[in-house]
Amino acid sequence: MKTQTAAAPFMRRALQLAEHGVGRTSPNPPVGAVVVRGGVIVGEGYHRRAGELHAEPIALRNAGEATRGADIYVTLEPCCHQGRTPPCTEAIVSAGIARVFYAVPDPDPCCAGGGEAALRTAGLQVERGLLADEVGGLLEGYVRHRRTGRPLVTLKLAMSLDGRIATRTGDSRWITGDEARALVHQVRNRSDAVIVGIGTVLADDPVLTTRGIAGGRDALRVVVDSTAKTPPQAQVIEGGSDAGCIIACTEHAPAERMRALEQAGAELLVLPGGDGGVDLAALVEAFGQRGALNVLIEGGGELAAGALTAGVVDKVMLFHAPVLIGGREAKPGIGGDGVERMADALRLTSVTVQQVGRDVLTEGYLTPREDLRSGPEAACSRG
Repeated sequence: MKTQTAAAPFMRRALQLAEHGVGRTSPNPPVGAVVVRGGVIVGEGYHRRAGELHAEPIALRNAGEATRGADIYVTLEPCCHQGRTPPCTEAIVSAGIARVFYAVPDPDPCCAGGGEAALRTAGLQVERGLLADEVGGLLEGYVRHRRTGRPLVTLKLAMSLDGRIATRTGDSRWITGDEARALVHQVRNRSDAVIVGIGTVLADDPVLTTRGIAGGRDALRVVVDSTAKTPPQAQVIEGGSDAGCIIACTEHAPAERMRALEQAGAELLVLPGGDGGVDLAALVEAFGQRGALNVLIEGGGELAAGALTAGVVDKVMLFHAPVLIGGREAKPGIGGDGVERMADALRLTSVTVQQVGRDVLTEGYLTPREDLRSGPEAACSRG
């Protein structure tokens, strides 16, 4: 316990470093590492993007000769396989590291305990589990992808206290305050893709960028639009971002509309139709195949209802603003027919509540949280 207490600040620093890579490393995990000698950090690094050096060799390189007899703290079990970069275990052993602390075992079958075994075989001391819960939260998308081949899907909704996302005339700007909208931009910054429905595009013409965030990057913008009604001049396509835009449609979309969208710069993703619209399970599966780890659904109400009905939502972020809209024709936060019995209502677990500016944010999970921290593996895909 005494050792873990003294070591915790170093792992926390590694976690801070790893956070810089969220949304940028897919399909690889965001990982941070620090090298410590004599109680002092002598080198640190984080994985910036797939195909580039992993966190450990960057930290070792920055530490130089100080690695001999030092400790290294890594948020994820060091990899032991040859991908697009050499095994991190070999770099650690060659650098003369004495002890390795890591927080979370790697669920990828390329590693999955092999990293720790390789280090122990080489004579290094290895300790795992330091700050595992905190680091596990950062890696939920990675674990979800390695368990199922699908990304972690978060549904974000912003509504009035009486559950409306727009007035009867369709006006929705702005229900929540500046602080809540800034937080949503941060979530986009950490996501691989952000998804909205065609109704939102036609009503609000959103940009879906991370404007205002220093060093931010835009997620891939995705419109669920079964018949390709998105205007070619929509801001998700022409909004001054190089993140790209996908229009997810079905085979029922008119060919001339699809051509116009492609000519405007959008990518067309033709998927099976389900209940008259795009099959959302197939859409999430497609992003998993592309290596996406974290996907954000931002609405509107019909898309939210479809995603919940399809069972693709893992996590919910629900902002309530201290306003009342009222009216039978005002747009509800979650559309569709809803459940018939309270026994069928979806229930969140691991719920947290916090105030964000004037608004209240409730977060919780529909997928059991322990299923997002460890478990059986999908195909090897870490590089």
